[in-house]
Amino acid sequence: MLKRLLWRLTVSLKRLFPLTQAQWTKLGLLKTLVQRDLDTRYKGSVLGNLWALVRQISQLLIYTYVFSVVLNVKLSAQGLPGGNANFTFGLWLFAGLIPWITFTNGLTQAMTSVLRQKNLVTKVVFPLELLPLVPVLTAFVESMFGLMALITFVSITSQTLHATMLLLPIIWLPQLLLTVGLAYLTSALTVFLRDIPQLLSIVLNLWFYATPVLYPADLIPNPIRTLVFWFNPLAAIAEMYRDIVLVGEIRHWQVWSVATVVSGCLCLLGYLTYQKLRPSFADVL
Repeated sequence: MLKRLLWRLTVSLKRLFPLTQAQWTKLGLLKTLVQRDLDTRYKGSVLGNLWALVRQISQLLIYTYVFSVVLNVKLSAQGLPGGNANFTFGLWLFAGLIPWITFTNGLTQAMTSVLRQKNLVTKVVFPLELLPLVPVLTAFVESMFGLMALITFVSITSQTLHATMLLLPIIWLPQLLLTVGLAYLTSALTVFLRDIPQLLSIVLNLWFYATPVLYPADLIPNPIRTLVFWFNPLAAIAEMYRDIVLVGEIRHWQVWSVATVVSGCLCLLGYLTYQKLRPSFADVL
């Protein structure tokens, strides 16, 4: 199923973007690398790539129990699927967790991608700009399991699917730009400074709780909430997921626009940094 998804994505891209043959060759190599990563990641396991969904569901159940049952966090029910309050909270939480899990899984794997492929860096003529992209795209493809599960739960609960789900690609744009930009930046810096993975783990922990994933954004004081949405693209991305999948109404166009611009700038910064440092990779490794 994942291979068919990658193939259809490649065909669609060829129709949309008239690239040169060399560029399509790189994209074909990238697709092959992502397929190989998906195949080898769970090779020999019974569930295979479904383990990605199992991990997402397990996190969802833990956080739902802690925040909905134990801490009794309340949501505004306006626009959300009705039914059991805890189940509604679970759907709302899942919609915010999907982009966060995708982001962190892709970034944490990508930051050591150059270090893990020392032979490709030092001995083989290889397009090194593809290395950080492979784990990012692998995490994105795996997230489709969670997204399909969320859409299934919503359709069962509300007996309908919102037309706004057709706008899901507009959320993926800033999400991918942000992840790719930071993947390029951290993977390049990690070659020279091996403390980056430890530092990033601390930053991601703080970032997680600074993002309204586990709690409603309404709980953040108004002046601080504005800063969170303007300087934290993942906050806008999580809210847009909830708008599109759960509510069926786009309430956060402005913060999405800001998130897209910020993510685009970070992507450009990360790519330029990677390209600047890339000639020195082989010497350091």
